[in-house]
Amino acid sequence: MTLRQKQSQFVKMIVLLIVKAEELGYELTFGATYRSIEEATKLGKPNSVHTLKLAVDFNLFKNGSYLKSTKSHEPLGIYWESLSPLCRWGGRWGDGNHYSFEHNGVK
Repeated sequence: MTLRQKQSQFVKMIVLLIVKAEELGYELTFGATYRSIEEATKLGKPNSVHTLKLAVDFNLFKNGSYLKSTKSHEPLGIYWESLSPLCRWGGRWGDGNHYSFEHNGVK
């Protein structure tokens, strides 16, 4: 699958994740989506899939409260991983609000 094809597939999968969040009673807002290579490098992650438009960080809310812990994202993270072998959830490495597609070994 080409990068462009992955980008289109990623968008479709994100729609499913947003719908699932709503079904579970959560609300989402966007955190980081696209990052320039310069921005990613400043953050110490020059190979970030955010630079390839294959990642999104979501802010999670329930009953009006902001849920920032990785544990709060776990139901969505597990669902996300079930959608495709390419889906990676940042909760596996302490970045619970990160949802991405793997590309060339980068998650």
